[in-house]
Amino acid sequence: MLDNIPFELQSEIMKRLPAESLIRFRSVCKSWKSMIHSSDFIAGYRGQQHLIVRYKDAVVNHDYKYVSIVVDDDDDTFPLQKVYVTDPQLVVNMLKCYTTVASSHGLLCLFGKTDGAIIWNPSIRKAVAVGVPNMANSEIYRTVLGFGVCCKTNDPKIVKINYIIQWTDIEDVAYIPWQVEVFTLTTGAWRSLSNNLPRKSIRFGWDQVVVDGCLYWLASVDDTFRSDCLIVSFDLTSEEFREVNLPSSLAHSCCNLLVDKLRESLAVIEPNIEANKLVYHVWMMEDGVPRSFEKLYTISSHLPCVSIVRICGFRKTGEPLIELHTRPGSLNCILADYDPYSKFISNVGIIGRYRSFFVYTYMETLLLL
Repeated sequence: MLDNIPFELQSEIMKRLPAESLIRFRSVCKSWKSMIHSSDFIAGYRGQQHLIVRYKDAVVNHDYKYVSIVVDDDDDTFPLQKVYVTDPQLVVNMLKCYTTVASSHGLLCLFGKTDGAIIWNPSIRKAVAVGVPNMANSEIYRTVLGFGVCCKTNDPKIVKINYIIQWTDIEDVAYIPWQVEVFTLTTGAWRSLSNNLPRKSIRFGWDQVVVDGCLYWLASVDDTFRSDCLIVSFDLTSEEFREVNLPSSLAHSCCNLLVDKLRESLAVIEPNIEANKLVYHVWMMEDGVPRSFEKLYTISSHLPCVSIVRICGFRKTGEPLIELHTRPGSLNCILADYDPYSKFISNVGIIGRYRSFFVYTYMETLLLL
C-alpha cells in the first residue's frame, strides 16, 4: 500500500498528524523513522495548538499539575478537551522548587532557582537539563531569565541577565553593571553578550512572554524623581535589546502590570481601582508596532456570585482565561473562560489552590526529538 503513495506525499500527510502519532509511527519502517527524525521534517512540522495549564492540586498534597487543552479543532467544545500531562522525570529528579519561565514553539522552560533549568517538550515527553551558572540574588544583584526559540534556526535559547538593583553605597564593591549570557541548545554552551545592553537604570521584572521571535520583559526605569514602566525586548535572531515605551497611563501606573500573548501580539494587563472596585484593563500592541497600544476592553473583578482573582492567559480566540473565587474564605479556585463582551462565563472544569493557575500556549512540535 505504501509503495503506491509517493514518499513526498507521505511526508505531507505525516506533517498533519498529531505528534503523539508520529512518535508511534517511527516503529513502522526505517524510512518513516528517518523521515520523522530529519531536520527538514522537524522544521516544517506544525501540529495542533494547545493551552497548557499549570496549577496546584486542590485535593492531593497541593502538588503542581499540568493539563493540556487542544484548541485547534472545535472551539465550542473547548472546556471538554483536557489531557493531564505528567512532569518529565528530570523535573522530579532535578528541580526541588521551580517556576515556568516561558513557552515558545511548543517547548516549555522550567527554572529552579538553585537547580538550573529544564527545556521540556510535552508533546513528545522529552526534556533536556541545562545548568545555569552564576545566578545572583542579593541586595545588590539580581538574575532574570528569558526563554525562546529562534524563528530562523529553530534553536532554543535561554537568556540570563545579571544586573544591579541597588546603586547606592557600592563604590567600594567590585562589580560589573551588566552581565548578559545566552545559552543555545545546539552548542550546549553559554556565551557572553557585550554590545547593545540595556541602560544601567533599568530594573527587570520576572514577567516575560515570547511573541513573534522576540522576548518581552516588563521593566522599570528608576531616576531621581520617579519610576516609569516600560518593556524591554530581545530579538532571538539578532540578539539585540530594544526598549518599547508604553502609553503614559501605563508607564506612570503604580499597579503591577502583566504581559501576555494575545492573538499573536503582545498584550499588557493593567489592574486598577475604579469606583472602589478592582478592574483589569487589557491592552494590545497593534500590528507589532512599538509605542502603539490599543485598549481592548475592561473586566470588573466583581461578577455575580464570583470574584476574579486574576487573568491567567488568553485563548486562541482572544477570550481571557480567568481564575475565579466562588466561595468566600475558600482556598480553592476554578479556571474559567470569560467573554468580555457578553460577560458569559464557562467553567473549564479545573479546581486548584488560590492564585496557583498559570496558562501557556504552545503548538505541537518535534523539537528535541
